[in-house]
Amino acid sequence: MKIGSHEFQPYPLFLAPMEDVTDRTFRKLCKEFGADLVFTEFISADALIRGIHRSHQKLIIHDDERPVAVQLYSKDVHAMVEAAKIACEANPEIIDLNFGCPVKRVAGKGAGAGLLRDIPMLLAITKAVVKAVPLPVTVKTRLGWDENSKIIVSLAEQLQDCGIAALTIHGRTRAQMYSGEADWRLIGEVKNNPKIKIPIIGNGDVTTPEQAKDYFDRYGVDAIMIGRGSIGKPWIFKEIKYFLQHNEPLPAFSKRYQFDILKRQLNESASWLDERKAILHFRRHLAASPLFKGIQNFKEMRIKMLRADTFDELFAIFDVIQTNYLADD
Repeated sequence: MKIGSHEFQPYPLFLAPMEDVTDRTFRKLCKEFGADLVFTEFISADALIRGIHRSHQKLIIHDDERPVAVQLYSKDVHAMVEAAKIACEANPEIIDLNFGCPVKRVAGKGAGAGLLRDIPMLLAITKAVVKAVPLPVTVKTRLGWDENSKIIVSLAEQLQDCGIAALTIHGRTRAQMYSGEADWRLIGEVKNNPKIKIPIIGNGDVTTPEQAKDYFDRYGVDAIMIGRGSIGKPWIFKEIKYFLQHNEPLPAFSKRYQFDILKRQLNESASWLDERKAILHFRRHLAASPLFKGIQNFKEMRIKMLRADTFDELFAIFDVIQTNYLADD
C-alpha cells in the first residue's frame, strides 16, 4: 500500500487524529509501539492562518514520530488552501482533510462532518487543496450525515476524482456521533468498488487484536485507523501487530509496565506543556486506560487521581497506587 511515494508494509495500523489526545508525546509513544502512520490533533485552518499560537504548536513534528499527517478543518476553501500551505512548511508526509468531526462546535458551523450536508463545497475544498500543495492529500470522513443520507460509496468516487491519495472512512454517520456500532459493511463496499483505486482505511470500534484481524480479512481494507482504543493504551498497536503476525495474543504486559508507560507519557508532556496543561491533557488517558479497570476498592483513589492539580500531588497518588494496588503484579 502506498500513499503518495510513501510505502507501507502489509496490514498497516494508523493512529487517528484526536483533539487533546494525539499530541507529539502520544504520537511518539504510539510510533514506538508499532503505529505505521500518526496524525496530529485536528487543526483549525482559520486559526492557523490567523497565527494562533496553539494551532501552530500543533504543527511541531519530530523526526522520531514520522511519517506524520497533519489534519486540517474548515468550511472555507481559501482558509483550507492557505492553512495547507502553512502546514507544508512543517514538512509532514501527508496533509489530511477533516470532513468527519461530528462535534457541535465544528460540524454545527459547517466544517468537519458538517460538510457532508454541502458536498459541492466539500469537493471544492478537496480539489483546491490537492492543486495547491506538493504533498499527498488524504481525506477522513463518515458514511454520511444521517441514516437517510449514507452517501459514502458515491462520495468516495467523487473524492478520488479530486485527486486524493487515500480515504479514511469512519463507519458511523454524523448523527450517530460515537454511539452504536460502526458499520464496516459500507467501508467494505467502498473498498470493493472496482472503480476505487486509492487506498481505503477503515476506522471505528477497533479495540482488540481480534477485531483488527477480522476487519482486515472480512473487508479487505488497506489499513486500519485506531482512535479511542489507543487512549491510555498506546501499546495496542504492538498487541495487534503481534496477533496479525502470529495469530495468537501477545503475552500481557504487567500492570507495572503499563503504569510506567503512562508516567513516562506525563513526564514527556510536561517537557513542552506547562504543568496545568499537561495534567489536563493527560487526564483523558488516565480515565480511559484499562490499567485501572477491575481493581477492587479503587473508586476513591481514581477520583483523587483525576482531580490532582499538580505534578507533586499526582505523583504522590501514583506512589500510593503502585504500592497498594499494583504491588502484587
